[in-house]
Amino acid sequence: MLALAGCGGSGGSGTTRSHARTRGASSNIHRSVLTAVGAASIGSLPAAVEDAAIAPLGDGRLALLGGIDSSDNSTDAIVTLSGGSATAQQGALPIPQHDAQAATLGSSVYVFGGGEISSYDHILRYDPATAAVTQAGSLPTPSSDVAVASIGNTAYVVGGFTGADPLNTIVAWTPGAAPRVVGHLPAGLRYAAVAVAGSRVIIAGGTDSGGVSDAILSFDPATGVVTPLGHLPFPLTHASAVFLDGRVVVVGGRREVTGAQTPTILAIDPATGAVRTVGQLPQPLSDAAVALSGNQITVAGGESAAGPQSSILALTVA
Repeated sequence: MLALAGCGGSGGSGTTRSHARTRGASSNIHRSVLTAVGAASIGSLPAAVEDAAIAPLGDGRLALLGGIDSSDNSTDAIVTLSGGSATAQQGALPIPQHDAQAATLGSSVYVFGGGEISSYDHILRYDPATAAVTQAGSLPTPSSDVAVASIGNTAYVVGGFTGADPLNTIVAWTPGAAPRVVGHLPAGLRYAAVAVAGSRVIIAGGTDSGGVSDAILSFDPATGVVTPLGHLPFPLTHASAVFLDGRVVVVGGRREVTGAQTPTILAIDPATGAVRTVGQLPQPLSDAAVALSGNQITVAGGESAAGPQSSILALTVA
């Protein structure tokens, strides 16, 4: 089971950018303890990008969709990653966009929301076999700045931004079914980092009405209940997360609404909410596309103080 989350950028074009285990398996989460993560550069993207959506393909590759380029414009590009190699695909999104997120459900990749000048409500289906992109559904409301995680064949869209207001909803969607609001956050939340641990969705940080949040929340899809789990060591937004080696690994992010990127890699114990620093990126980075491929975390692109990046990093348990 793979859980993904990514976030948006700052300023400029688009959406007011300030971006399968069972419950019983939770006992396994305690058995291995991630203590250190090493980071290494393994390649480069065809072009610098931030705020892109990312999802795994069935053959071990990753799909990178949309984002913001070095000219601060949204892109419709689709790029596939295989280790440190990146290949631009012939297919493209129907319109340029950023601040969306993606999940793999069955053999297809689905992209949720996003935006350019305004926020979008579409759910797009990308078929890796044909490179075709079609609309598969619609969210209840336009939603950029979302975070997405999947359990089985259901994607959970956490928070987001309508273009005017932050969202406090958690929306569940399964291909062929209508989207359903299945939970509510304590407040509207954008740019959170999320990952699935056991049968729960762990939600870390984000931007709420009070600024940058340090809250760690736990959402149980079985009950629809969101409960406080703990606190990050500092407020954090525009970060990304995956579940690896018994921990929710939170990669980079911003410590302020605008700028203040961090290189810190954090690990959250999903049972207790305890957090420890387990590594550092080569440079402070937010808004990267982060996904798990085997036992390695891939970090593609993102934003540094200098702007969008083209680096592909591999994070491995040391």
